[in-house]
Amino acid sequence: MLTQSSLFRKLGKVVLPVFLRKKHDYFPRTLKLHNGKKCRQLFSSNEMDRRLNRIRSHMEQEGIDACVFTSYYNVYYFSDFLYCSMGRQYCLIVTDETSITITPSVDYGYPWRRTSGDNISYTNWQKDNFYHAVQQQLKSTKTVGLEFPDAGAFLKDFSDALPQAKLVDVADAVMHIRRIKSPEEIEIIRQGSRIAELGAYAAINTIHEGVPEYEVTLSATNTMVREIAKAYPHVDIRDVWSWFQSGVNTDGAHNFPTTRQVQKGDILSVNCFPMIVGNYSALERTLFYHHVPSDRHMELWEVNNKVHKKGLEIVKPGMRCSDVARELNEIYMEHDMLQYRVIGYGHSTGVLTHYYGRDWDLEFLEHVDTVLKPGMVITMEPMIVVPEGQPGAGGYRDHDTLIITENGTENTTASFPIGPEQNVVKD
Repeated sequence: MLTQSSLFRKLGKVVLPVFLRKKHDYFPRTLKLHNGKKCRQLFSSNEMDRRLNRIRSHMEQEGIDACVFTSYYNVYYFSDFLYCSMGRQYCLIVTDETSITITPSVDYGYPWRRTSGDNISYTNWQKDNFYHAVQQQLKSTKTVGLEFPDAGAFLKDFSDALPQAKLVDVADAVMHIRRIKSPEEIEIIRQGSRIAELGAYAAINTIHEGVPEYEVTLSATNTMVREIAKAYPHVDIRDVWSWFQSGVNTDGAHNFPTTRQVQKGDILSVNCFPMIVGNYSALERTLFYHHVPSDRHMELWEVNNKVHKKGLEIVKPGMRCSDVARELNEIYMEHDMLQYRVIGYGHSTGVLTHYYGRDWDLEFLEHVDTVLKPGMVITMEPMIVVPEGQPGAGGYRDHDTLIITENGTENTTASFPIGPEQNVVKD
């Protein structure tokens, strides 16, 4: 086998004098791999400038010279480039004048094409080339903002790479910036919701006795992928997924599809997530196949729907997230069902997927006192689970997306029905 070193020796007399004068030319630590042309971004240049201006305003107020973002959601939010880690490190550096993504050379020109700002690649010839690339950009920077929760075990590495700099946590501040959506973001959420409904209808049309769960999800996902490609032909087609659960598999909100086959009387859960390059939209509905098997199943389903509809009614600007949770708790307690509740009543949307994201301070939980404001987007998704062996066993949940407006809310999935009248699926 011709190894790299033997290849160098074999080509040395011819290649080295012509092209390579120094040892480090073999092993560059960073490269500019600007291959091809810049792609059309999902968001406009005005939208990206708006986002950068907001973080730069925070940096100026807090005396921060540069921010190094490492999380999927912040790298994407401020650069329009959504990376695929595969065990490698990525970041976006924002200063008062520049923004640049630092990405591994294995991705070659793709990050530059997709980044709204500049890009530099690091090689893997040496162990710490990622931090060398960071050092190149921040040689004399005195104060650097990091996302401490995301950096985690790498905080010491950043500290070692930037010994001259004071490191400060900007995670919460940036979360507050992200949670107020722009008109462009809201329009993406609306389109995603529309596409989610198409996926849900495709899933329902696939349901029949004996169909395995994964076949239903394939139908939903393929429908959504094709519609995203039609609506946004200039973006990456990625990360779209569906969950379809039946019977006992409905007990977990994030249970992946299995080979279990649908049977008459099954409780079902359809979950469609048409991710438009990392921008979250979703539609989830509880269904039954062929018939509702017992009065207890019907009672549980109707009470959960009652909670859901009450949530849609009370969510409005000025309401505290914690107050929404407490008011909805009252309905479950009235029916002696609070013990079956397993999650909060809803969460933030935006840059989010099943592998990362969502803002802890915009959830309908008793300990979250965030006041709802126009421009926030949050879901309404009450869920209860009754264990196997008990009457009415199964997981019940429905999911809508609510845009907080000046006067109330806009439910982007309101046209898709919930409840027994519409969602008992028959052949």
